[in-house]
Amino acid sequence: MTNTGPVLVEADDPVPDDYHLQEQIGFILRKANQRHLAIFAARIGDLTPPQFAALAKLHEVGETSQNQLGTLIAMDAATVKGVIDRLKARGLVDYGKHEADKRLLMVKLTADGFAMIERLIPLAAQITQETLAPLTAREIGTLMRLLGKIA
Repeated sequence: MTNTGPVLVEADDPVPDDYHLQEQIGFILRKANQRHLAIFAARIGDLTPPQFAALAKLHEVGETSQNQLGTLIAMDAATVKGVIDRLKARGLVDYGKHEADKRLLMVKLTADGFAMIERLIPLAAQITQETLAPLTAREIGTLMRLLGKIA
């Protein structure tokens, strides 16, 4: 019998005999992510992917609240706070209270942060191209569309 892909199982079903870890979505996504992270680390070794994401999004949207930034880059409040604190310690971002709503912590790029992300964005585009290099343009479009549906 040939395997035709992942087996969908109901919660109360017994474990299928043809379950193979390497065919499961989580395993495949983790391997793809490991490949991408290795490429990222080789090209952008001085920032973590979450730090890069924060800088890139601040470059895109300008000053925003820390909570909004977390939402925009898919990070919980505790994680984004740590990322922002580390970027501030490096002089790449600055933050302060919102003028009208003192509960909001507003985050913005410093001149050094702006210069760094301007330099890194072209590298990030190359990282994406290298990550997706095994695929055709049509496959890339399909992959991105399908991942967008489950993300």
